[in-house]
Amino acid sequence: MFSMDIADLVLATGSQLLEGAPSAHVEGTVEIDSRKAGPGSVFVAFLGEKVDGNDYAPAAIKAGASCVVVTREPDASLLALAHEHGCAVVRPQDDDAEEFLLRLAHEWRARHPNWLVVGVTGSVGKTTTKDLLRAGIASARHVHATQGNLNNLIGLPLTVLSAPDDAEVLVCEMGMNHPDEIRRMAACCAPTLAVITNVGTSHIGLLGSRENIARAKAEVVSGMVASGDAEPLLVLTSANDYTPFIAENFARPAGVAVAYVGEREEDDVRATDVQLTGTGEASFTVTCKDGWSRRVTPSVPGRQVVPDFLLAMAVVEALGLNRDVAADAMAAMPATSMRLAVSESPRGVRVIDDSYNASPASMAAALDVLSEMDATGMRVAVLGEMGELGSEERRLHGYVGAYAAAKGLDMLVFIGGELAEEMAEAARTMGASEDRLQLFPTVDAAVETLAPVFSQGDLVLVKASRSCGLDAFARGVLR
Repeated sequence: MFSMDIADLVLATGSQLLEGAPSAHVEGTVEIDSRKAGPGSVFVAFLGEKVDGNDYAPAAIKAGASCVVVTREPDASLLALAHEHGCAVVRPQDDDAEEFLLRLAHEWRARHPNWLVVGVTGSVGKTTTKDLLRAGIASARHVHATQGNLNNLIGLPLTVLSAPDDAEVLVCEMGMNHPDEIRRMAACCAPTLAVITNVGTSHIGLLGSRENIARAKAEVVSGMVASGDAEPLLVLTSANDYTPFIAENFARPAGVAVAYVGEREEDDVRATDVQLTGTGEASFTVTCKDGWSRRVTPSVPGRQVVPDFLLAMAVVEALGLNRDVAADAMAAMPATSMRLAVSESPRGVRVIDDSYNASPASMAAALDVLSEMDATGMRVAVLGEMGELGSEERRLHGYVGAYAAAKGLDMLVFIGGELAEEMAEAARTMGASEDRLQLFPTVDAAVETLAPVFSQGDLVLVKASRSCGLDAFARGVLR
């Protein structure tokens, strides 16, 4: 549980104490939602697009918060209320709540040098790899990991600050939209082990090129530190074309060792004899350099889980854990909600819900799962638009449409505007007939038309960027 004197909190964050005694002590959770504030907590007021957290500072004080962090000049009534309740009021430098959280979490991390932190980043597969790591490490150590999608400049420090007292290993997922974000997160949590799942095209519209994406992912190296007997180690997939670029230009110059996973004979952890079961799970043999070997069949469907599993196993090996026990725990881990989660409707329609996020690579991987799973009825792909692809968006959506057409599915459904039309046109160019194509402007229109059509034995993939809201389509079919 987070615990710190107000004087130390102010010093660590470069903030100004507006009300309260420097000798006062806070002990509780750190919250950005006043509804979660409670006795002893710290409430940090963020200025959002629709809501100003400062407006909820009085509610946090009344709920028992020991400290509220305001990002605008507080009025006299707030200071009086804080004085009445014995609550400190702090204002961060430049009213920057994000930097305040990062600095506070950095200080909290520095006070726990016994923690071993594992950083996880990459274009695709971060959350699955993080979940596999949590499952595998928890077989032997007390582990605390990023919850949900709290993997940005706000979520990561909250992950660090919420670590329980008995935590031994922290698994911190790091997402990014712009350069320098992962550097700031790595400086905050100071990982000893790190994983870069791959370098793809996610956020290419914001970063401009895959090389820039690789540079941004490689920023994790800048914050890596030794922990006890463990030296910094970066784990990379050998099959990714930017792996040598990251290893030679970032890891090795920083004195960080590199381990490789993949399907090559020389990889430190490798997969062989990869097969897909009729229900979509990958079955393969994992082998380490010392000869340890194990056949596994993770419950998460699709071939794309193979490199994620290998990355997690490389970390398990680096930690010196029992690999058999960890492999069993990872294989049993269920799919995360809206990430290739398979459900069945009362009418016997199976839905592969992968509506949480999308990139061209993950679209292709999901289409592979759909085409390789057993189905007694129709195989249907319901695809929405992908975000943050910039000037490449039309071309990359076209690639997805063409790839979908090449799979020979029974029905292709595209939902959205111009980019959905781009996918549909590419599918036509690749030979998809009009009787197999459906194009809808909205999710509601698609549900209304298609949900009654699906029947027992049909297998339906639902895949798009989260902003498209295709999870509503999955729910509509499963009702």
